[in-house]
Amino acid sequence: MNHSHQENENMGAGNITKRNYLIGFILATVLTIISFGFVVFKDSLPRNTIVILLSAAALLQMFVHLYYFLHLNKSSEQRWNLIAFLFTLVLMFIFIGGTIWVMYTLNIRMM
Repeated sequence: MNHSHQENENMGAGNITKRNYLIGFILATVLTIISFGFVVFKDSLPRNTIVILLSAAALLQMFVHLYYFLHLNKSSEQRWNLIAFLFTLVLMFIFIGGTIWVMYTLNIRMM
């Protein structure tokens, strides 16, 4: 086992290979091209469908980045990183959802 691989394992990064980076890069590029295509040909589909497809492509691209570039997975080495990420998602949901809820109720009360 080489020295850099051992350092990756000690830091909890798992098995990092050029092949994984290449797969992640290709998937991210393809999803970006697909999203661009949805916007370019927006007249051929209804607006709601475009928004749903763009949101799905963005979500998929987020997971590609998390898995291939940030190396977040279900391995035991990544457990604390995954817990921290999930906690961040919960906080973002509370902050963003709370902000939208407050602004909506303020808008209703101002009408």
